[in-house]
Amino acid sequence: MSKGYRRLTWITLIFIFLVTLAGSIVRTTGSGMGCPDWPKCFDQIIPPTSADQLPDNYKEKFVEGRKEKVQKFAGVLESIGFTEKAEQLRNDPNLWHEEDFNAARTWTEYGNRLVGFVAGNLVLILFIWTLIKYRNHKLLVLLTFLNLILMGFEGWLGSIVVATNLVPWTITLHMFFALIIIGMQFKIIHLAEENPVESEESQLFNWLCYFALFLTFIQIILGAQVRQEIDFLVMDDVHRADWIATVGRDFLFHRSFSWVILTVNLFIWWINRKKQLGFNLINIIVMILILEFITGVLFSYANMPAIIQPLHLLLAAILIGIQFYLINKLKIRIK
Repeated sequence: MSKGYRRLTWITLIFIFLVTLAGSIVRTTGSGMGCPDWPKCFDQIIPPTSADQLPDNYKEKFVEGRKEKVQKFAGVLESIGFTEKAEQLRNDPNLWHEEDFNAARTWTEYGNRLVGFVAGNLVLILFIWTLIKYRNHKLLVLLTFLNLILMGFEGWLGSIVVATNLVPWTITLHMFFALIIIGMQFKIIHLAEENPVESEESQLFNWLCYFALFLTFIQIILGAQVRQEIDFLVMDDVHRADWIATVGRDFLFHRSFSWVILTVNLFIWWINRKKQLGFNLINIIVMILILEFITGVLFSYANMPAIIQPLHLLLAAILIGIQFYLINKLKIRIK
């Protein structure tokens, strides 16, 4: 692959991570409903800076638009068997609450959408480039196409998140697909490399790397569940200082499980060093885990400071991405 193509794969990955970070900042600052419609913001390409630029009935207008979209989404859920979830959406009075205009929140959400727009277009350009120059590489064409489809799906899911007034489970689903996109982009980067490094020297090392990836995925899901419970506490106006005590057991399990992940990855680091396998990515993984621990300690003993939450999520996304990139460099021989 050309140097320019490989560079684009990495630039695309960086913007995908920026989307993850921006989304977390939006969630932490409570800016998710800063733009009550999608893809425009207050029905404008460039959002307003003050409520004076909006009609007097803007709340009623956007609530009606949301009702229509929620009804359609509920119909989709019902058609695939999620009848209970569909009814919950139809009968949830919180969905019809429109917030007062807040310029800071509006522009925070708008910034998130701009970063997403750039990332989406980079994924599109990457697919077109692959189709034109490397169409004989069937797997690469397939993965760049699938990532393009997933980016479009994420955009649609983002509109559902807005339409449902930030129902917590839709936000968690949004994050789940973001992780899939990150993993696929790392796979694309690996395929674009001319001389990928592979190791067959230690089967234990190889399998442990897969196991560590699985543990990280489980931990992120657990963290998403904790965050989902916190979202409900926010909706009930529970004070930030009382979040950990209220969530309780789920948060403690999430925190304790991190020790399992650290232990497994330190064992991987030890094998890599002892057998001189040469995977420097292991050092990066351990460093990220240490930073995750530091942010976790701040969560526990500093009442979950808002500024730490986006960093914690970003580190988790980078961690699982690097782990996935690492296992793409391994060749496991099953005998």
